[in-house]
Amino acid sequence: MRTTLGLSLLALCMLSIGSPTNATDAPKSNYLVFVGTYTEKESKGIYVYRLDAASGLLTSLGLAADTTNPSFLAVDPSRHFLYAVNELPKYKGQASGAVSAFAIDRQTGKLSQLNEVASRGADPCYIALDKTGKYVLVANYTGGSVAVFPVLKDGRLGEASAFVQHAGSGPNRERQEGPHAHWIEVTTNNRFAIAADLGLDKVMVYRFDPKTGSLTPNNPAFAKVDPGAGPRHVAFHPNGRFAYVINELHSSITNFSYDAGRGELNTLQTVSTLPKDFSGSNDTAEIQVHPNGKFLFASNRGHDSIAVFSIDQHKGRLTLVDHFSTQGKTPRNFEIDPSGSRLFVANQGSGNIVVFRIDQETGRLTSTGQVLNVPSPVCVKFVAIE
Repeated sequence: MRTTLGLSLLALCMLSIGSPTNATDAPKSNYLVFVGTYTEKESKGIYVYRLDAASGLLTSLGLAADTTNPSFLAVDPSRHFLYAVNELPKYKGQASGAVSAFAIDRQTGKLSQLNEVASRGADPCYIALDKTGKYVLVANYTGGSVAVFPVLKDGRLGEASAFVQHAGSGPNRERQEGPHAHWIEVTTNNRFAIAADLGLDKVMVYRFDPKTGSLTPNNPAFAKVDPGAGPRHVAFHPNGRFAYVINELHSSITNFSYDAGRGELNTLQTVSTLPKDFSGSNDTAEIQVHPNGKFLFASNRGHDSIAVFSIDQHKGRLTLVDHFSTQGKTPRNFEIDPSGSRLFVANQGSGNIVVFRIDQETGRLTSTGQVLNVPSPVCVKFVAIE
């Protein structure tokens, strides 16, 4: 089935990286699918679909909110509020992007803006909430910083409760001339916040205080990847014992053991996301562990594929299953639907989203034939509705 968006030009924004399917969402069959976009061209902001998970039918509900460059989205645990980074180099004359708060109408999918605040750094590129839904965490790519914002009782955002400016550089002079925070999320126990900094080749670990929203360096304060690797996103295994970091510049994945009590990461393995005979240019983008914990998926921009790995449940080590064409160009992000049965791949370069079926036993992908024709897809967020 081919779905055409007509005048509703948009791009996808994915579910939070590394987070397993919420148990409260598992029994649901109907979802709103909020779509974040870059708005330099035809797009106007955040779009929304209705998804029937049983049939896979997607119905466009149109423009949910008119806002600038809402590239990444996050939804609070109550599913009443949605938060978006506005990926901008300047905001109100400052070297900062913005963070916007919206109330969700779960009947229509429309979003009502509550307020917006400065992200405290240029080009915010990732957003997540802590496990209580009381704080929003943001990674500022060009600003090379991370920040935390309290969520007020009415869903609006307060001024930052924490701000950390990263410092340093890496060996890649073009991409690592300074810090570039690319991802931040709290751990399952809500005690630590993990941030991947592409410019520093470090995965930063902060102690997170859910009462005050503060960030303080952990001991140890970070884990390293190979020099020049460029860590981009992180995915945790559902058992909480392993973390997987996708390295954009080296097209690799570094696997860590994780001590949930100490917030400590220790390197286990690094594997390539590319076939051995590939000789072109490539940048990786997204990484996710399937909710069943058996498989890991990673996107290649250049080879234009999803690399699928099986996971050793006891040791956490990865073994390549295969590479699968995304049927488009430069797949930036992808997301597993809440049922765990489908993978939505957002091909930024070709402007389409291709839906694949996931084999629950092998992790292999087959196309469903569903294609959304959209410009510059970024990521998608599923929200269960009654």
